[in-house]
This record gives sequence, structure tokens and C-alpha cells, in this order.
Amino acid sequence: MAVVKARKQDIDMLARLLRAEAETEGEMGMLLVGNVGINRIRANCSDFKGIRTIPQMINQPHAFEALQHGLYYQNARERERRLAQRSVNGERNWPGKFSLWYFRPGSFENPGPCPATWYNQPLAGRWKKHCFYEPTAKECENVYNTF
Repeated sequence: MAVVKARKQDIDMLARLLRAEAETEGEMGMLLVGNVGINRIRANCSDFKGIRTIPQMINQPHAFEALQHGLYYQNARERERRLAQRSVNGERNWPGKFSLWYFRPGSFENPGPCPATWYNQPLAGRWKKHCFYEPTAKECENVYNTF
């Protein structure tokens, strides 16, 4: 059962985002991007107040670098659609389980170390080249109550 409302076009949109943001990180990397996106919709805190839908989450200004590149604008593929649906259904994995932010430090070829904090929020962990950050309970207690 879905934890956020999602039409077919929303699943396709999320699938395109997963691929564009994390295809090189494998299926788990793409699922972690999905975790962060769904958390942003459900948490209603920090920079994500009022974000209630997949299109709002993806199109939030400056939220995803992938929207600046052509890969996001290609058609969704079945593999990524399945991953997007798993995210919408509430599957969560560490380190994206409660994370609201992620980024890849350093260059693509030479990833750097994960800073201990990002936007003043603590590091939850790393998956391959991406660092994931959970909000503190003070910043966003609601993210811990969404499931």
C-alpha cells in the first residue's frame, strides 16, 4: 500500500529521478534516493514544509541537480518504475531511512569524505559515493513518526 499518493505519471517521474540521480549507485542507491524523496513529502519540516506530492518534491527549486541534465528527461524504464513503486510503497533502507538530504562529495571519479554534518544535520551514513543526512529530532521530529 502506498504511503504517498502517486499516479502513473508520478511513478514515471520518480523513476526518471532515481535513474538520473543514482543509476551508477545500483538499485540500492536508487532506492535510497527514493527514500529521501518520500521522506521529504511525508515529513513536512525544514526546507520541505508544504511539499505533498511527487511533482512538488521533484520540482522544488534547487532540490535535485539531475533536473539540469538530459538523463532525467529520457523515458522511464521498467526497472526504475519498479524501484519507484517500492519507494512509494514505503520501503526504507539505511542510510536513507530517515534522511532528508544526500550529496556526492568530491568529483565523480574521486569521491571525497562525507562531512560530519550537512546543513547542520548529522551524517546518517554513506552508500557508495553518496552521503546521507538525517535531521535532528529538534529540526524534524516528524520524519521519525512517518511509519
